[in-house]
Amino acid sequence: MDAENIDIETPMVTLSDLAGRLLPCYLEHSLEVNNTQYVVLLPVDSPVEIFVWPLDEDADEPIPVESSEAIASEMFDLAKAVLAEKNLTLQRTAVTLTVAGELPELNLAEEELDPETEELMLLASFYYKKQEYDVYAPLDPLLLIAKMNEAGSPELLSPEELSSIEPLLPEIEEQLFKTLSGSE
Repeated sequence: MDAENIDIETPMVTLSDLAGRLLPCYLEHSLEVNNTQYVVLLPVDSPVEIFVWPLDEDADEPIPVESSEAIASEMFDLAKAVLAEKNLTLQRTAVTLTVAGELPELNLAEEELDPETEELMLLASFYYKKQEYDVYAPLDPLLLIAKMNEAGSPELLSPEELSSIEPLLPEIEEQLFKTLSGSE
């Protein structure tokens, strides 16, 4: 996360999931639809994904580990130790894994990015049970849509709720782009 681009005045909220994990977020945008207040959230810490390299030697790209629940405690601890060597702290948070700390600068001259993988930056690699794993950070921000409950806390949307506001997503995206690019 680029702290220089975050407005100090941006309100913060904490999103939680059914497992009780928390995800501190900046509240980027708010709108009301059918008497329900929806918010667009940006995680405070940088989201990361763990990928596994298939044992098939012909595989030319890793496969994402589908959920944080699929990441065994031993694997998580190993990934956490490898990232700690880079001054990053891996965290099990709601919705996604995150790292606290400053991500390294992406040097495009050193990276050989192809169009399919250029939206991810490799942070670290490690081996677990004789398989290679990579930890990547998305280069684009992860924006989450949630609804505000009566207590003023954000809640994750059900698939039905998300599909009901899906027609509004292009408008929300346009407003966010204007806000984030400073052209408002």
